[in-house]
Amino acid sequence: MVNQKFDPYINVDPGTMSPYEHGEVFVTNDGAETDLDLGHYERFTDVNLTKASSITMGKIYQEVIEKERRGDYLGRTVQVIPHITNAIKEKIYSFKNRDVDIVITEIGGTVGDIEGLSIIEAIRQVGLENPSEDVIYIHVTLLPYISGSKELKSKPTQHSVKELQSFGIKPDILVCRTEKDISNNLREKIALFCNVRKESVIANKTANCLYEVPLLLEKEGLAYEVCKHLQLEKIESNNIEWEKLNEKIKNISDKVVKIAIVGKYVKLEDSYLSVIESLKHAGIENGVTVKTDLVDAEKITAENVKEKLSAYDGIVVPGGFGNRGIEGKIQTIKYARENNIPFLGICLGMQMAVVEFARDVLGLKDANSEEFDELTKNPVIHIMHDQKEVTNKGGTMRLGAYPCNMKKGSLAEKVYKTHKISERHRHRFEYNNDYKEVMEKNGLIVSGTSPDEKLVEIVELKEHPYFIACQFHPEFKSRPDKPAPLFVGLIKKAKEHSK
Repeated sequence: MVNQKFDPYINVDPGTMSPYEHGEVFVTNDGAETDLDLGHYERFTDVNLTKASSITMGKIYQEVIEKERRGDYLGRTVQVIPHITNAIKEKIYSFKNRDVDIVITEIGGTVGDIEGLSIIEAIRQVGLENPSEDVIYIHVTLLPYISGSKELKSKPTQHSVKELQSFGIKPDILVCRTEKDISNNLREKIALFCNVRKESVIANKTANCLYEVPLLLEKEGLAYEVCKHLQLEKIESNNIEWEKLNEKIKNISDKVVKIAIVGKYVKLEDSYLSVIESLKHAGIENGVTVKTDLVDAEKITAENVKEKLSAYDGIVVPGGFGNRGIEGKIQTIKYARENNIPFLGICLGMQMAVVEFARDVLGLKDANSEEFDELTKNPVIHIMHDQKEVTNKGGTMRLGAYPCNMKKGSLAEKVYKTHKISERHRHRFEYNNDYKEVMEKNGLIVSGTSPDEKLVEIVELKEHPYFIACQFHPEFKSRPDKPAPLFVGLIKKAKEHSK
C-alpha cells in the first residue's frame, strides 16, 4: 500500500512556501519537499514515501508545458482535457508496475474549488477506465455541531455530495467528521439523501489522542467496507500493535515534562508539526506527558532569557531560514549551555549552537553564518561547496536521506545505539571545518560526520547532561512506536531535570 496526495495550488512544491501559510515542509528519503500531510501518512503507516507521493498542479502544468515546448504533442492544441487530466492519471497509474497493491490518493482542498476541478475530472476518468471493484471513492465531509440546538447538521454533507455527483463521481463511502456520536436516525438520513448504504456512513469522531483515530475508524467498520468493495480476500483486522501503542499512551503517568520550542514561525503550530509529534513520541517512550510551548525567538534577549525559559525542563531550537530571530536563538542556546538545561538543536539550531560557542567560548565576537553575514571574518558556518553557484530556490538544497558515521563513545552513538545512521536533510549551509580543531579543543565535539568526514552532521558538548545538535531533521523519521532517538534522549534527560 502507498499513499499519495494531490494539492491544487500552482506552486511546484511547498519548498518555497511560507510556513505561516502552509505549515512545515516535510522531506522524504529521496529528497522531495512535500506537504505536511505526508508526514502524517508516514507516521501512521510506517512507510517511507517518495516524490511520486506528492503532486501539485504546479508540477503537473510544468510537465505538460515542458512536453509542449519539446514538441511532444506534435503541434496539437494543449488543453486541460485530455492533456492535464492525462498527466494527473499518469501519476496515479505510476504505481501499477511496482510492488504496490493499493494506492490511497488524497485530493486536497474542497469539492468545487476551481483549481481542483481538473483533478476531480481525472479521478472520474480513473473510475471509468478500471473495473468498479478496483476503484473506491471515499468522501470526507463535515457534520457541524450546533450547540444552541444541540444537534448535528447534515446539510453541508448533502450539498458537498451533490456537488461531487454533479462532476460525475458517486461516493461509495462517507467519512463524516463530527464532535458528537451520529444517531441511527441521522445516519439513515445521510445515507438516503446521499445515495449510499447506511453501513457506508462512517463517523470520524474527534478523539482524545490522534493515534486513537485508526481504532475508532476500525470500530466504525471503515476498513471492512473498503475491503468488501475492493473484493479483497483477507479482511480480518489485525490491530494488535496499534492497540498496544494506545494502551501504552493511556497508561502514561501524570508526570509532565515541559519543553520550549524556540523558533521563528510560532504563529502557526503546524510550522513545527513533526517536531511536536516527535516530542510526543519520545514522551510515550519515556512514560511521561510532554507539554510543548512555542516560544518566539524574536522576543528573547540576554536580559529576559532566564525569565522566558526557566520554567522548562528542556529546550529545542528547530530549523528555519533567514536572520529574523537569530540573536534570540543564540541567547537561548547560551542559556541552555550555561545552565545545564537538556538541549536539542536541529539544522539551523545546530548552526546557531556553533555560532554561540564560537562567540562566547572561543571569544570570536564576530563569528556568524555566511547566510546572515557574507563578510564576517569568522564564518564558522559557510555555504556548501556545491551550493555556491545555485540561484534557483525550489528543490535545490541538500535534500533527502544521507548516511552519518558517529564517533565511538560519543553521546550520539549512545543515544542511537549504533555507529551508522541515515537521516534526512534540508539545508544549504554547513559547519566550517577550518574551526573544527579549536572547537573540539574547547569542548564542542564533532560526534557525527558524513562517511568521507567532509561534512559535520552532529556536534555535542563534553561537560553537559544533554547538549546535542544535528544538521539533519530527525523529526521526519519519528514514528509513535519508533520514536527518533535524539528526542527520546532529550525527554529522558528533561524528565530527570524536572525532578
